[in-house]
Amino acid sequence: MWSAGRGRAAGQALLGLLLTFLVASSGAAKTGAGLVTCGSVLKLFNTQHRVRLHSHDIKYGSGSGQQSVTGVEASDDANSYWRIRGGSEGGCPRGSPVRCGQAVRLTHVLTGKNLHTHHFPSPLSNNQEVSAFGEDGEGDDLDLWTVRCSGQHWEREAAVRFQHVGTSVFLSVTGEQYGSPIRGQHEVHGMSSANTHNTWKAMEGIFIKPSVDPSAGHDEL
Repeated sequence: MWSAGRGRAAGQALLGLLLTFLVASSGAAKTGAGLVTCGSVLKLFNTQHRVRLHSHDIKYGSGSGQQSVTGVEASDDANSYWRIRGGSEGGCPRGSPVRCGQAVRLTHVLTGKNLHTHHFPSPLSNNQEVSAFGEDGEGDDLDLWTVRCSGQHWEREAAVRFQHVGTSVFLSVTGEQYGSPIRGQHEVHGMSSANTHNTWKAMEGIFIKPSVDPSAGHDEL
């Protein structure tokens, strides 16, 4: 049996602010080339199965019993926004471009929980369960994911992978769909190998302007 919890006022307030920025920018924040930066709020799109990474205040009825993470086809669902943050020790100043190979936390905007995985089987495919964990953005070391991409920085137009620091699995979707109460949503889980099921792109959101130009060189006087 699935269980529902209570929403968080802070997440609602942050989402309201986000939507205000989106309207004020007339879509400029959602389109165009550039880099993904620390502090940005965005949706992540699985390129193979064409779903966005999603969570909600509904807990798994098996496994860890933590907040469930799924994939949804809708592009306008407010529960699909995630904020890019550094680890507990910092290392991801607001506006700095995310480097390929950098470990980040992905915090669900509306509930304040971090994308998380651990050694529990996922409900449908028996891969590794992916959940949302913590309170107000604070969880544990199993919330860290390494951004795997080509080049120096995470580019918004490029497909990337997220490899879990603690267990080495890749954030994946393979097409299994849930029934009630989240009918039609796709299972999100961890897989041990890099393949077409675990490539993601940055989509709609607010992208914080880079604090420095990462392509700028340094000239010695």
